[in-house]
Amino acid sequence: MKIEKGFRALVAEAEAQVESLTPEQVDQKLHQTTVRLVDLRDIRELKREGRIPNSLHVPRGMLEFWIDPDSPYYRKEFEGAEEIVLYCNKGWRSALAALSLKSMGIEKVSHMRGGMEQWQLDIGRIEPPLVHKDS
Repeated sequence: MKIEKGFRALVAEAEAQVESLTPEQVDQKLHQTTVRLVDLRDIRELKREGRIPNSLHVPRGMLEFWIDPDSPYYRKEFEGAEEIVLYCNKGWRSALAALSLKSMGIEKVSHMRGGMEQWQLDIGRIEPPLVHKDS
């Protein structure tokens, strides 16, 4: 199998088209009630590392289905959200997911550059690893 465009190129293309926020910028947005912070990481990552307080866990494969009100999988947690901020572990999945939401017509979507790894270095505030009821 030959890969003509690797994941790094895909992520770079996505980052050129979506807004990338620093952990500090994301931390400031957490105080806004119309901002929904979404954790795209796998449930095993949440159980191992915890998550940013007040974030909603959405498995990456379900994001587009959970956010679309016309989907049978729509989640009411997105009601009232005027802005979506996505994060993952390194910022790669979240960049690709932000581009996907942008292509769905969601204008106020961004992702956190550096992901959970950078958040832990810069901010450090996390909910401890637990089994979460929304996962």
